Amino acid sequence: MLESPSPSDHDLLRRIASRDENAFLTFYRRHQSLVYRFALQMSGSAEQAEEVTQDVFMTVMGSAKQYDPERGSAAAYLIGIARNLVLRSIERDWPYVMLDDADGGPAVEQDPLDELTRQERIESLKKAVLTLPPAYREVVVLCDLHELDYTEAAEVLGCAIGTIRSRLHRARALLLEKMRASERCAV
Repeated sequence: MLESPSPSDHDLLRRIASRDENAFLTFYRRHQSLVYRFALQMSGSAEQAEEVTQDVFMTVMGSAKQYDPERGSAAAYLIGIARNLVLRSIERDWPYVMLDDADGGPAVEQDPLDELTRQERIESLKKAVLTLPPAYREVVVLCDLHELDYTEAAEVLGCAIGTIRSRLHRARALLLEKMRASERCAV
């Protein structure tokens, strides 16, 4: 027996607009992790990411008719909704997360400590990303963490590709400054 092909996101959204619960569940399962990861990387808070993810899909239930596949993919549509919710949350709660002073001493290049050192650098980088202003943070999350190309990121953010490039360049420069400062504090 042949299985029917998986419905497209556009078909699912059309069915969601007609209150098809199974279509919603399929769509949710397909995209929930993408939305959650984006919200987590933008907010730095699992609780906030869960709330944003829930709100995104509640929004989809009420506005699925507004999705236009000509304007971009369903993933871009969802990330756009998540972006707006995260930015509102960031503005409401706290404009920037403060970068903590590095806890450890100088990195030791011994094999057993390599992994620990690497983990500390990753944590330091995560904290540095969270200190970026939202406009820079979102391009880092989209382009560097979610590996969207400039065109896709421009679709999600509703701006020109040149804006994406310049924000990403500035964001990376800021991250480099923050990481160097963090390493100087650790020594």
